[in-house]
Amino acid sequence: MDRRTFLGSTGAAALATAVPAAAQKAAAAGTNANDAKLRTLLDRFFYDRIGENPEGATALGLDTGERAGLKSKLNDGSAAGAQQDLARSKRELAELRKINPASLSPAARLDYEVVSYQLQRSIAGGEKFTYGASMGRFAPYILTQLTGAYREVPDFLDAQHRIKDAADADAYVARVAAFATAIDQDTERQRADAARGVFAPDYILDTTLKLMGGLRDQPAASTVPVTALAGKLKAANLPDARVAEVTKIMNDQVFPALDRQRALVTELRGRASHDAGAWRLPDGEAYYAAAVEAATTVAMPGEEVHRLGLAQVAEISNRIDGILKAQGMTQGSVGERLVALNKRPDQVYPNTDAGKEQLIAQLNSQVIAMQKRLPEQFSFIPKAPVEVRRVPKSIEAGAPGGYYQNASLDGSRPGIYYINLRDSFDRPKFGLATLSYHEAVPGHHLQVMTALESQDIPLIRRRGGFSGYTEGWALYTEQLADEMGMYEGDPLGQVGYLQSLLFRATRLVVDSGMHHKRWSREKATDYFIATTGIARGRSQNEIDRYTCWPGQACSYKIGHTVWVRLRDAVKQKQGAAFDPRKFHAVLLDGAMPLTILERMVTERMLKA
Repeated sequence: MDRRTFLGSTGAAALATAVPAAAQKAAAAGTNANDAKLRTLLDRFFYDRIGENPEGATALGLDTGERAGLKSKLNDGSAAGAQQDLARSKRELAELRKINPASLSPAARLDYEVVSYQLQRSIAGGEKFTYGASMGRFAPYILTQLTGAYREVPDFLDAQHRIKDAADADAYVARVAAFATAIDQDTERQRADAARGVFAPDYILDTTLKLMGGLRDQPAASTVPVTALAGKLKAANLPDARVAEVTKIMNDQVFPALDRQRALVTELRGRASHDAGAWRLPDGEAYYAAAVEAATTVAMPGEEVHRLGLAQVAEISNRIDGILKAQGMTQGSVGERLVALNKRPDQVYPNTDAGKEQLIAQLNSQVIAMQKRLPEQFSFIPKAPVEVRRVPKSIEAGAPGGYYQNASLDGSRPGIYYINLRDSFDRPKFGLATLSYHEAVPGHHLQVMTALESQDIPLIRRRGGFSGYTEGWALYTEQLADEMGMYEGDPLGQVGYLQSLLFRATRLVVDSGMHHKRWSREKATDYFIATTGIARGRSQNEIDRYTCWPGQACSYKIGHTVWVRLRDAVKQKQGAAFDPRKFHAVLLDGAMPLTILERMVTERMLKA
């Protein structure tokens, strides 16, 4: 898997010492010697990867002391860098296999199994598919509206690179200079892939060119790398001379590199296909099957994904139909009635900055209300706070509708739930609460920070890259909120929750539809809108996302199905003795493949 995926986007220097201390404590207590050996090995894997992942080091707060030099660098995005990642994964797996898992304690054996799974899947993807990304999340195209240094680096510099002193400021300048190299590396990889016929469809390249233009077609002094630096220098009480230096670098180095990249994308746009699916790629059917398994950690053929989606769409639509009829909304299909509900003036905030501020205030109030209820379901609550912010305007045209960024453990940054507000019509009031539960608590923030704040999970597992587990959990907590009575007296809020479930079930249909059954972008979009009632702008953005990340959209509902099935099985077996807090304590073991989660829950809670 690639550097970003394996390490995740964790934060905090406190991570640097927590697990070694825990390992030493365990060894001193006389526990299995092989446990300590494994922990030492996994920690070395982690730090070796950090040494080759400057951006990850900054996100973790580990670009200080002996690693201070990393703060001046960006990740190596070249083809050679990808090969180095693959070779390293092979070395690591060989070293890991020297330890007999049967000799480990149950907790250490779980660590062994999870990391071994990651490495094996990473190696298999990297060896079989030599275009795009296939060592973590499968992303066949180097340059899209979602991928590429051109969009990632400015946001990284703004959100992650902290400036406290002159050395930090100099490191920032060096990174802006490295930005040009990162763009050129992407350009060369995309050019090589294009020679094999691997580049994004025409409509994806249209949005990509729009975003590139958003960075390029303005004065260098107005770009995010320059304006972010100016703000950071002012906050640190440092002189602003470096602003002129970075402006010159943008003009003399970054803009020419971006011009070269834009020229390539323009050329590719002229000969791009309109076909949406991965089936058109080299060994495309196998690529999609591998992408689904990488995202869900469950082997499921495209046809089975499609059937599951259709069945769940029908079941959830029937539930929504009953509530809408009780509200006097009886005319038209479920999708048509959801569209009508979305258009009601009382359900939409004004599409103005003031209206969007009101929307964010509502989200924050929903998060606070849920936080007060967490002890009912959880015996542990993360220390880190969480807040809601807008997706930066510079990337909102291509960004997902919402996503989570974890807090730093040193307290310098809270957990952040980002919501895309390019058009407030895309986010009606009746659907906001369930989104808050998904992205913040008890969803991503609680799950992610529980692992990050743990002193028992190895560093390399603190931010597990298992979408089926993490997204399945977040969707499970949307259901949990309903079961907790968060929608009592609010039938439209419950419709919003069910629409969210329907949205994820529909993803199964359209993702497999495009990549397995060869649906067009238009067919997928029309089905999506007709089924979910979600506004066209947001729906189109979703379909375009699935084009670029085959299989990832399947992880939500498949993961949710597994989480609910396991919880319900434990609840049925334990009856009146069932305590949700004990079941939810599985989060303390960190993210893992769903197959391993299922076996762990079975062994702990379901065996007689």
